[in-house]
Amino acid sequence: MSSSMADKLKSKLPQKGEKAPKGPEAKQVRLKLVYVDFMSALKLSFLLGVAQFIVVVIGTFLIYLVFVQTGIFETANSVAGEVLGSGSGFDLNSVASIGRTVGAAAAVGLVNLIVITVLGAICAVLYNAAAKITGGLSVGFTNQQ
Repeated sequence: MSSSMADKLKSKLPQKGEKAPKGPEAKQVRLKLVYVDFMSALKLSFLLGVAQFIVVVIGTFLIYLVFVQTGIFETANSVAGEVLGSGSGFDLNSVASIGRTVGAAAAVGLVNLIVITVLGAICAVLYNAAAKITGGLSVGFTNQQ
């Protein structure tokens, strides 16, 4: 009995010079996105806000270091001294110290984090309301092998 099964399988194999048969075609599926979970959207938007906070603080720190190394602050101090007069006592380093600069960037990043989190939640609520009216968003998927 096993020899007849082996013969059947051998007959299905491509012979020399023949092309192998292609596999099954990719199946396409159309689905509708009718609901976005509020807490999932909130968590995702919070994580995006945290990522932007980190990028803003580290980016500001690196740009500050580049400005210090290239001497932009000294150039700005000399220009301000010429414009305001040598007796003005203006010093850009005292106004834009590294602590103040990174602190201001952290404050802006924190405000952005809150705004991004709230906007993510609002978008989820708005999408869910619109999906109830329109029936959702049709999305097509395919199974590629």
